[in-house]
Amino acid sequence: MIAEITEKPQKPDYVSLRRTQLMNKQIGCPHCQSHSYVRFGKDKGSARYRCKSCKRTFTEHTGTWMAGLHRKELVNQYIELMHQGKSLDKIKNELHINKKTAFDWRHKILASIEDSQQSKFSGIVESDETFFLQSDKGKRKGLDRPARKRGGHSSSRGISKDQVAVIVTADRKGALDMTVATMGRISKKDIKKAIGNRIEKDAVLCSDGHVSYKGFAKDKHLELVVLRADLKQFVKKGVYHIQNVNSLHNRVKKWIDSTFWGVSTKYLQNYLSWYRVQETLKNSARPVEDFVRCSIIDGQAKERFRSISENYRVLIATHL
Repeated sequence: MIAEITEKPQKPDYVSLRRTQLMNKQIGCPHCQSHSYVRFGKDKGSARYRCKSCKRTFTEHTGTWMAGLHRKELVNQYIELMHQGKSLDKIKNELHINKKTAFDWRHKILASIEDSQQSKFSGIVESDETFFLQSDKGKRKGLDRPARKRGGHSSSRGISKDQVAVIVTADRKGALDMTVATMGRISKKDIKKAIGNRIEKDAVLCSDGHVSYKGFAKDKHLELVVLRADLKQFVKKGVYHIQNVNSLHNRVKKWIDSTFWGVSTKYLQNYLSWYRVQETLKNSARPVEDFVRCSIIDGQAKERFRSISENYRVLIATHL
């Protein structure tokens, strides 16, 4: 009797995904976005290309979060561990790398997905803000206030300037956005910046009674359905509500608290982007591979990572 030979499943090679995309002309030149480029040898083992439009050369990793990584042979393992929700300490021990390296890789990847999976909002669109207490987790020196214990409380009652406003928007077709907007109460300008270019003209916007949403809807000529919980207005006409985004508020906060024990405000947008993309890909047959595909499309990922500190400085300046 001939024994059956079972083939071992091949381990995914995430490093080569962008090379495949370039070979198939699925993405453009990272400098000018043109699809008119040709192979141009190799550079330190990476495939090199020359763009016919802008005459510049680039490698398969130029501009992406993989650019400049010295241990690319660990990327596949790192991605798998990151997807499993492993802590930085466990990743450090598993891969024998510095904890700072593990941290930087995480945020290089997350910075690259900020603009991915962002489709237009149409039909019934729900939008509402939620708040995270400002956190300087990981900062040892230079605090301008007494250190708080993990999960501490604001020094002021109600919505104050030490709370970070996050605007969460979703429609019934799966489009989702989570944007760190400002410190304290949101304004019409914050809503416009978060979703102003993505909401269709014939959409019906559902929100609470915040005056900023009324002003935004008026400027965009949108139909607005206001739901006030203080008046026990939870659902109107059987279909208009903001229960989906309120549920998202609870789920993302639970995910951040239980998985990371809270995160620094400086990196909050990265974690919100991570959660958003996971939600978008939750029905995918290959969620990890699709997540990586989202991350390597961005040819400006390196610059986004470098801008994290400046973006945080601008955010904090909104409460001064």
